[in-house]
Parts: sequence; C-alpha cells; structure tokens
Amino acid sequence: MNFDQFAYSYISQAEERINLARVENERKKYNIIVRLCQEAVELSLKACLRLVNIEPPKFYDVGPILKNNADKFPQWFKEKIDLFVSYSRSLRKERELSMYGDEESNTPPELLYSEYDSQQALKMAEEVLDYAKKLYEEKRNR
Repeated sequence: MNFDQFAYSYISQAEERINLARVENERKKYNIIVRLCQEAVELSLKACLRLVNIEPPKFYDVGPILKNNADKFPQWFKEKIDLFVSYSRSLRKERELSMYGDEESNTPPELLYSEYDSQQALKMAEEVLDYAKKLYEEKRNR
C-alpha cells in the first residue's frame, strides 16, 4: 500500500467512527461518543500526515508531529494546525477515562460525560475529518 491508500483507509475508518458516534448519540452513550471521536481525530490526523509523506507514529496524539511539520501542508491547512493539535491533545486525555472511568474518584465512564461533552467531541472530529478529506482530494487531483 502507498501513502494515499493508507490515508484513504484512515479517512474511511474515521468516517465510520463518526457514524457510530452518531448512533450512540441517539442512545445517550456520551462516553462512547467521546472515545469514538478521539479515534476519528487520531485517524484523520494520521491520514493527513501520510498525505504529506510522513509516517505517523504508533501513539495516539500526533499533534506535536503535525506541528513540527506544518511547513509540509498547504496554507489553508496550516492555519488550522494549532486548533487540531489542541483537539488531539484534549481528546487524547479522555481516551482512557471514556472507556474505564476515573478510578481515583470511583466514577464509571457513563457518569463522567454529558451531552455537551459528546457534542463538542463530535464537532471536533467532524471538523478534522472534513479537512483530512479536503487534503486528500487536493492531493488526488494533482
């Protein structure tokens, strides 16, 4: 597989996570939505890295890699990098909590998140995915 095929796969997987998050929204499973959105942001950003020929690392928050390679992206994407780095870092912090809960406070994951939290996570994931798709299309059409 080349970078574009991996990027396409990551984008498709991110879309699927967002679709699943929307289903969970109907069930009010807010912690699951947050977890799925973290995965969608991670996959979308890893797709973006691949599209500029950077092998993404095997960890969850690729924000620093994105920031250190900002010069490889088109201007319209560069303008969003700080925001996307913030999204990635923020959702990365929620990855384990959204699945396992907070053992320090003895709070299960279902009680840690609200509809607001899930809607914010969904908004972040959708925005990053939109930019990943645009970057993919731009590269494909060259």
